[in-house]
Amino acid sequence: MGRKFLVLAESRGGQLRNVALEAVAAARQLAGDGEVVAALLGDAGEDEANRLIRHGADRAVIVRHDSLKQYTTDAWFQAVLQLKEREQPGGLVMGHTALGKDLAPRIAARLQSGLVSDVVRIEAEGEVPVFTRPIYAGKAFERLRADDSFLFVTIRPNNIPFLPGDDSRSGRIDELQAEIRDLRAVVREVVRKTASGVDLTEARIIVSGGRGVKSAEGFQPLRELAEVLGAAVGASRGACDAGYCDYSMQIGQTGTVVTPDLYFAIGISGAIQHVAGMSNSKVIVAINKDPEAPIFDIADYGIVGDLFEVVPVLTEELRQALSAK
Repeated sequence: MGRKFLVLAESRGGQLRNVALEAVAAARQLAGDGEVVAALLGDAGEDEANRLIRHGADRAVIVRHDSLKQYTTDAWFQAVLQLKEREQPGGLVMGHTALGKDLAPRIAARLQSGLVSDVVRIEAEGEVPVFTRPIYAGKAFERLRADDSFLFVTIRPNNIPFLPGDDSRSGRIDELQAEIRDLRAVVREVVRKTASGVDLTEARIIVSGGRGVKSAEGFQPLRELAEVLGAAVGASRGACDAGYCDYSMQIGQTGTVVTPDLYFAIGISGAIQHVAGMSNSKVIVAINKDPEAPIFDIADYGIVGDLFEVVPVLTEELRQALSAK
């Protein structure tokens, strides 16, 4: 027997984030033959609601209020509680993103429910779901059985594949006019410091630089490699602290945690703080002139050499190989 699950589907600039579709897939797995209801609280509309349905949701709810167009904890918190009251789900799924990490604990506290956070795999033992999540900065994993009457789960991006789109699927799209009161903060404008390009948290390929790039200009070869691969550009905390790039690019325990299919660690020594943010990448390629650099201990492939000599050659070889396809 299934249960109803509510999915909080994140969007950005009116477009669904991949983690929204991944959350639908996770909810579909947990719901069994129960209903999956996807909720859009941001600035996305009916096109994106239909996309959620094509990828596994049974129904979608668009929650309307001017205060929800830009994320604030208070406004989204109030809207989610109203959604919960209206839909009466048996579980809630959302992404373990910056938004999710901010909002989920507060919701869990108000609902007095448990919270299984940062889930990378969902299995079943009989009818009881089992969740796998990293602990100790990714050095180990724990498996949690959860049979609570209300299941609250956040999933790490890029780990649970979303379901293929099915154009034959259809479902009802409802609207809810939220009542938002007594906001302590209102967002008037968002100024993004990150350059346009691939989102780090959803990138399948990341080219990341450390102190070894030596300057802000030293990131240019990495950007050229990223352009050839359609990748995002990241950085270690050391590169950010040195002023070579903005902190929005930082990958690590105190930055962004990423799980791409392919991760290039270029001029990065492999400090524990950085490794905690990228060690779950599927394939890691390290380029460093120090053969004793700790990054080689976790790399699948390593190149010992000067990055300013290696990266341009690698970029050109990849450009030719990809253009020949």
